[in-house]
Amino acid sequence: IIFQKYCHGATSAAIFGKNICQKLKEPIEQSVYKKTARDLAAEMRTECASLNGNRSNLEKHILETLAEEEDLEKYIDYFNNPRDHFKSFIRDEVSIYITDQFSVSVLPKMKENIELLQQKIMKAAHESTEHVQVNSGDVGLWLKSFSQQLSDELIFSEKDLSGVKHDDADVDFKFLEDVIRKELSAITSDISNTHTYNTKLDVKFRPDELLIDHLCQCCWVQCPFCGATCTNTRENHDGDHSVPFHRLIGINGNRCFLSQNFCVDICTNLVASDKDFLTLGGLFPYKEYRKAGGVYAKWSITPDCFELPYWKWFVCRFQKDLGNHYKKKCVGNGEIPDQWKKLRKQDAIESLDKYFKKM
Repeated sequence: IIFQKYCHGATSAAIFGKNICQKLKEPIEQSVYKKTARDLAAEMRTECASLNGNRSNLEKHILETLAEEEDLEKYIDYFNNPRDHFKSFIRDEVSIYITDQFSVSVLPKMKENIELLQQKIMKAAHESTEHVQVNSGDVGLWLKSFSQQLSDELIFSEKDLSGVKHDDADVDFKFLEDVIRKELSAITSDISNTHTYNTKLDVKFRPDELLIDHLCQCCWVQCPFCGATCTNTRENHDGDHSVPFHRLIGINGNRCFLSQNFCVDICTNLVASDKDFLTLGGLFPYKEYRKAGGVYAKWSITPDCFELPYWKWFVCRFQKDLGNHYKKKCVGNGEIPDQWKKLRKQDAIESLDKYFKKM
């Protein structure tokens, strides 16, 4: 009789343990993937040059990449949809990092998180067994204790495991722990051998989305003249929009007044000039741009003679392409100065370091 009870209890424990682990497989997988994603995002903020600073540092790397690729369509996307372009760049950087570092960083992190979670699950199983023995409890009490101890680690509840409840009071709880340990090993082995964990993880928990939340929760309003993006770190901030340095306004498609010439002036020079600009509301002096109202009234553009060499190189490199894109020409008042044409791509990229050190 004693032997029969032992066999019956062991059989019950085996079935019960396997059912529990099958129910826990997806919560375990998601927990490991989320923790690994957080660890990766933190690592990339330290190790990945483009992601280890603020939005200005990220923009510097975006501009460097655009210059290296020399693809006008990508520049136009950056001008017209800066937020989406930043997000796309971050996703590309994360994808490259994960691919390059999978075996040396991603997989070890995943295995470490799996091991830690296994230890916590086994600790919860052991303490639940002790709790049942002290209180002369049954399977229901064991399951309640087990669920409560893991509530902060796994997204599941006692209700989720209701289908595995067993009314047999002869369950061998010590044997149950051995069953769970064995089943966990098989489950976690499958989890750690996948290269597709990032696609299985809920989008909002992926490392690229965590980094996007960190780097892109800021103001994205663009200068009405040159299209430069406000650098305020709050999306809905008080006061005026501003940027440390503006661009040549022709980059945004603006032309010289009363001509079809591509304008190579910069906003901060124009607001100190006697030139005018035309809006649907009429003609206004650049010096009094706020009087144009609307978006113009919400910007602070102060006179400055600084002109980033990067944009001078850009205009020279894409002079004809820009003319075709915006259906304008670079002649007459909009002619590009000869000294700009001497700038090399490397000069443009190197100028970004000086520019962004000031920000």
